[in-house]
Amino acid sequence: MRPAGQPRTTASPRKIAVWTAVALVGAAGWTLLALSRGEEVSAAWMVAAALGSYAIGYRFYARFIATRVLRVDRTRATPAERLNDGVDFHPTDRRVLLGHHFAAIAGAGPLVGPVLAAQMGYLPGTIWIIVGVVFAGAVQDMVVLFFSTRRDGRSLGQMAREEIGVFGGAAALLAAFAIMIILLGVLALIIVNALAQSPWGTFSIGMTIPIALLMGFYLRVLRPGRVTEVSLIGVALLVLALVAGRWVADSSWADTFTLEPKTLVIWLVAYGFIASVLPVWTLLAPRDYLSTFMKIGTIGLLAVGVLVTLPNLKMDAVTRFAGRGDGPVFAGSLFPFVFITIACGALSGFHALISSGTTPKMVQKETQIRMIGYGSMLMESFVAVMALVAASIIDPGLYFAMNAPAGVIGDTVQSASQAVAHFGYSISADQLAAAAQAVEEHTLLSRTGGAPTLAVGVADIFSQVFGGAGMKAFWYHFAIMFEALFILTALDAGTRVGRFMLQDMLGNVYKPFRRVSWKPGLVLCSAAVVALWGYFLWVGVHEPLGGINQLFPVFGIANQLLAAVALTVCTTLLVKSGRVKWAWITGVPLAWDAVVTLTASWQKVFSGDPKVGFFTQRAVYQDAIDAGKVLPPAKTMDDMHTVVTNSTVDGVLSAILALLIVVVIADAARVCVRHLRNPSATRLSEAPYVKSAIVAPAGLVASKEEKAELAAAERSGP
Repeated sequence: MRPAGQPRTTASPRKIAVWTAVALVGAAGWTLLALSRGEEVSAAWMVAAALGSYAIGYRFYARFIATRVLRVDRTRATPAERLNDGVDFHPTDRRVLLGHHFAAIAGAGPLVGPVLAAQMGYLPGTIWIIVGVVFAGAVQDMVVLFFSTRRDGRSLGQMAREEIGVFGGAAALLAAFAIMIILLGVLALIIVNALAQSPWGTFSIGMTIPIALLMGFYLRVLRPGRVTEVSLIGVALLVLALVAGRWVADSSWADTFTLEPKTLVIWLVAYGFIASVLPVWTLLAPRDYLSTFMKIGTIGLLAVGVLVTLPNLKMDAVTRFAGRGDGPVFAGSLFPFVFITIACGALSGFHALISSGTTPKMVQKETQIRMIGYGSMLMESFVAVMALVAASIIDPGLYFAMNAPAGVIGDTVQSASQAVAHFGYSISADQLAAAAQAVEEHTLLSRTGGAPTLAVGVADIFSQVFGGAGMKAFWYHFAIMFEALFILTALDAGTRVGRFMLQDMLGNVYKPFRRVSWKPGLVLCSAAVVALWGYFLWVGVHEPLGGINQLFPVFGIANQLLAAVALTVCTTLLVKSGRVKWAWITGVPLAWDAVVTLTASWQKVFSGDPKVGFFTQRAVYQDAIDAGKVLPPAKTMDDMHTVVTNSTVDGVLSAILALLIVVVIADAARVCVRHLRNPSATRLSEAPYVKSAIVAPAGLVASKEEKAELAAAERSGP
């Protein structure tokens, strides 16, 4: 079934030829990646496999879901139109909203996860990133966005409560909010680590705030609807801010913008609160839209650089760590931990919170859901692919020296060189020193977390295309700043979504909280959310083993467990809304995600390997305490006690979150069976149909029919 009012289209011979060529390019990329053994493969084939798969997935699979499964209706008014209050509900131009949504979902995951997963080789990660996004991640984002839009922008947890029931819904609300706070704290910690002592990054990112305020005022007051104009102005000012950032770093102003971690925490908490309470059109949407230009521009240039320089993938297709599970970067076997390590870019529960948070309150037309939900996720997946490329084209010896902890490789280039040799790779001490010198870093050893590795790969490619080897240090530090900007846009949108979630939860007790723009609730819930993640961040900055650092090990599993909640809600709604024959669209990804995450949770709780199992790790450190020994990463006996506490908390939290997800899935299954037995007794919380008065295209470029419709609307006047 087509969207209401949309004409039927037929494929011309030219279109058939074009899509056949696209499919062949993608197939060629997959063939070379999968079958090449013992020789290096050009990274360009990874780009070809990704782009070919994305194009086919978006054109055919996403269109099928939107038209046949969801049956999007262009004549139906969205919450942004019906409930427009200029604060949270605001019909937003599809191009600006695409930028906001992409910037909000694209946090640390697509940059860091693929880099860490390269330990297993480039092939497992590539398969999961591309196949996972086409059939799981992008589907989840689009379907959640659709159902939330049909329910006045309800949050994921509230939809679960209304559609599954009080018991399973309460479990979903609690799990979603707890996981959200963990995710926000981790994102904030990564930003602090990236911007600390970096005047260039702090200045440039700080300048995006007044630029965004100007863009919001321009679109709202000065020149409404002039998206192209404001885009050109914003991009020009952004480029100026980036260039000026380096000038500031080399000037007498550098000390002003060189901030300590604890100072950055205060600024981040203040920014998160302000971004959450201000009307969405003033700061959040334009800033995210502005950030998208830098994100897409940088990743696009990186892809062009790969096609120009044609670097080879130096990492093995599948390394020996994939089966043994004793990798120096992270412990655990390929299954399930590659699918946990690579979350954003393939499938991410965090995205479901954005798709049921800010975005459904701003979308103009239901027909735009495919572009915004599915399309944005494909864009993020390509970011993950390029991150994997960057990690796989550098020398494997350098990769492991950068990503293995100091307790494994030591703190000198000599000890690191020897340790890497035990991993099965080789790099000399002189080569390690030269690599650090090339990017003007004191050392690259144990620069864990993935971000520095990505920056080295980006610098290698960009320096070959723009400026030569002498520019490698510039491009390295540019990439570090770029990653911080990438993550910050997820933090501000995530804080606002956290506020929505808390208001929905409290609205079950005191109804005024359900009005998300109710001023007292808006301020109180925003303050509560930033206070929660701000507390964990503050402690984490002051105590290397405490605060959010304590919860960091459960980040990946928590994110994927949240995806299980989202897919469960989607599957339940497909069944209850009369789409039971299409329930496999989200049901199959749900089954896969549940198996992966619950297996990972089981291993993290019960594994006998202290590098994997939290409680085994606790026992090892407790035995060492009893024997009076200090084990790394602890440096003192107090640190040893902290590790024991952290292991206990992480183990208990992993078990509780897994149990909550099992409760949600089981209760949803009960609701689905009840509906199939007695469909007439089923009630949906979908908002009633209201005819839309807004005329807007479904995609980035208006079709011939849409242009005619827009012209007719302009002639008829307001």
